[in-house]
Amino acid sequence: MHPSRGARAMTSRAFLSRHVVTPEGIHPAAILVEGEKIQAVVRPEEAPAGAEVHDFGEAAVLPGLVDSHVHINEPGGTDWEGFETGTRAAAAGGYTMLVDMPLNCLPETTTVAALEAKRHAARGKCTVDWAAWGGVVSGNRHDVEPMAAAGVLGFKCFLIHPGINGFSMVTEQELRAALPHVVRTGLPLLVHAELSGPVESATAALTGSDWRSYATYLKSRPDEAELSAIRLLLSLCRKYRFRLHIVHLSTCQGLSILRDARTEGLPVTVETCPHYLHLTAETIAEGATLCKCAPPIRSRENREKLWEGLRDGVIDLVATDHSPCPVSMKMLEEGNFGKAWGGIASLSLALPLMWTEASQRGFTLSDIARWMAEGPARLAGCIERKGRIAAGCDADFVVLDPHAEVQVTEDRLFYRHAVSPYLGEALRGKVIATYLRGMPVFVEGRFPGEPSGREYRPSARGQLQSRTATKAAIRRAKFVRSRSEW
Repeated sequence: MHPSRGARAMTSRAFLSRHVVTPEGIHPAAILVEGEKIQAVVRPEEAPAGAEVHDFGEAAVLPGLVDSHVHINEPGGTDWEGFETGTRAAAAGGYTMLVDMPLNCLPETTTVAALEAKRHAARGKCTVDWAAWGGVVSGNRHDVEPMAAAGVLGFKCFLIHPGINGFSMVTEQELRAALPHVVRTGLPLLVHAELSGPVESATAALTGSDWRSYATYLKSRPDEAELSAIRLLLSLCRKYRFRLHIVHLSTCQGLSILRDARTEGLPVTVETCPHYLHLTAETIAEGATLCKCAPPIRSRENREKLWEGLRDGVIDLVATDHSPCPVSMKMLEEGNFGKAWGGIASLSLALPLMWTEASQRGFTLSDIARWMAEGPARLAGCIERKGRIAAGCDADFVVLDPHAEVQVTEDRLFYRHAVSPYLGEALRGKVIATYLRGMPVFVEGRFPGEPSGREYRPSARGQLQSRTATKAAIRRAKFVRSRSEW
């Protein structure tokens, strides 16, 4: 039984399961919801008489997932992806909030005016909630603080050419000029951590190589490109004490450096992505450009060490880096890894991808919730409302059958271009339903009602917390969080 979306009554509702994933663990519970908020999480027998009951039995109920690394591409790039298709795919994958990256759209989100254009483009199209990162590019340092005041949740920059001309990379000098502005906002700076020098040197040495071979592409993006960038960023973090976030870490060689930075007390967080935790270089076939991304997918041994990084807490969270493009840009017939667009779309598949791999390694759904809901919500500064099943939070959750096997087919993708490196795979874990603020937005392959997603806007309290987060992080003797702290 599902409540009518047309009548969002204040009737008390109780959502029951034998396996509710809360910050305190997994246990039988009733989630009590009034309006859009969770009022309490109680034992099932404590559900109030007269409440509208929705009992999911043995299916697990997790907090709605939060993806802090998504390329929606609208306005201007709707033929790649858009709010309508991207947020529907998100709902099908158990996500209830996305934070959109500032590139691949036109205009790029590097000014307040561009942010307003994005808001206009999103109106009435979103199945789940969303927010925006702003961009730090060459020459826009004076736009940083106005964008923060206008509601972006943080900033993104590249230390290497991002593949498009409209969103410029920043040099070390340009980054140094922008960092005082970033620090004053208290918001995180998300960085694509690769430097051009090692990539250019490696690529020059591959003249005459076969670019249909994945091994050639892998050699062109060496580990050192990431490692040199991470070292530079940590040195800047020591000087400016900004909230540094490393996006899509692909090399396990960076883990020891980042662990030492945490011990030192630097305010740095780290993410990796499902494709780095599932795919391996050894299994990527010749010409399989659907597997191209940057930084690249590396070896099987590297993958296992990334999983160790998650286990140890050096890697804080998992985000998709959902980065679709028109199929023609993947150059599937030519199969040239040098020319094909790099990016992997996975919004609708990330949860079963992660659960397939995590369950094989002894992790639990509590780990999944920490990596894919609570961790990204903390990064984005929306933890007051998102990422947890707890009193006061939005009634966002995903109902998952963790034992069901899902065959990846085109009709399960839901994003704009139905291609995927995962087609044909059998994955563990089926999303049964996704609830946004207490109402179903995805149920067994359907999207009931009209789009009800909204932009997440930081509250005055949330903005104050963002401004003090850097100081709080610096005061910690050690930055590594134990699982209990999460």
